[in-house]
Amino acid sequence: MRNTSPEAAEARREIHEIFERKGHAVDNARDALSRLDRAFAEGALRRNPEIEGVLADLAVALEQDDGQKLGGKSSEAARFIGRRLEQLLAEA
Repeated sequence: MRNTSPEAAEARREIHEIFERKGHAVDNARDALSRLDRAFAEGALRRNPEIEGVLADLAVALEQDDGQKLGGKSSEAARFIGRRLEQLLAEA
């Protein structure tokens, strides 16, 4: 069931703004995950199996070794997975 609280709406709006802002998609995705973690901790949004799966996919796209720069494939994956995450959050 969708959480319609003001806190949930605010978290969704902020996460959307982070994904849409100018800058590197990988950095934006990391910032969005940070905000999402806070929303989960506060109880504004709830985890579910689909969200967990998308978060696992996003973690793989954002994974890097020390000193490694993430390139175009990681950026495209972060954008694509981020869009799916936003769809799921709209229902969370």
